[in-house]
Amino acid sequence: MSRHIGIVACSAEGAALCYRTICAEAPALMGEHRHPEVSLHTHPVADYMPYLNEGDWRGVADLMLSSARKLAMIGADFAICPDNTIHQAFQMVQAESPIPWLHIAETVAQAAQTRGYRKLGITGTRFLMTGPVYPQALSKFNIDSLIPDEADRELIDQVIFNELVNGVFKEESRLRFNAAIQRLQERGCDAVVLGCTEIPLLIDPDDCPLPTLDSTRLLARAALMEALRA
Repeated sequence: MSRHIGIVACSAEGAALCYRTICAEAPALMGEHRHPEVSLHTHPVADYMPYLNEGDWRGVADLMLSSARKLAMIGADFAICPDNTIHQAFQMVQAESPIPWLHIAETVAQAAQTRGYRKLGITGTRFLMTGPVYPQALSKFNIDSLIPDEADRELIDQVIFNELVNGVFKEESRLRFNAAIQRLQERGCDAVVLGCTEIPLLIDPDDCPLPTLDSTRLLARAALMEALRA
């Protein structure tokens, strides 16, 4: 027996990677061809963007809650969201949700603590890199963080919104992304958070200048373990 996982998605590529990870890694724990029941609901990214651009986190929360309520109605026992940026609305969502949630940044922070990292570079959308999601989560574990400089933040944000969320993965972008991570290493970071759930589809841990914390797969694994607590 296992519990039903509800995925509150935002962008398609990251949500698909999260779903695939759950289903691909479950058989090692559950048996051949087995995985927990998984349901996914997503509003279009286009519905989220006006609220993000206006800093309207109530609007973001309402969309997330709309998804959570639909998932609860079809039997999901708990929810995850494979999108770091919209976790800035998490407290409002958690307070009003009909089902409990796992928090992506806290999952990453726990992994960082387990691996002994003390200063993380944060990559993701411009909203995430300059927002409170990771500083708040990491502070609970006494882990410091840095964000890229303004030019690198602009580059990373453009790659995410112009390429990654559309399923476009360019070698030139990977090299430029790695250069930005190299600059975080030079500023004292000992690991980097791949804090947009599409970034793991671009960055190869084997040639990244820093050890990576793959928020997408870490959340998927945490959800799998939570589902198996039943």
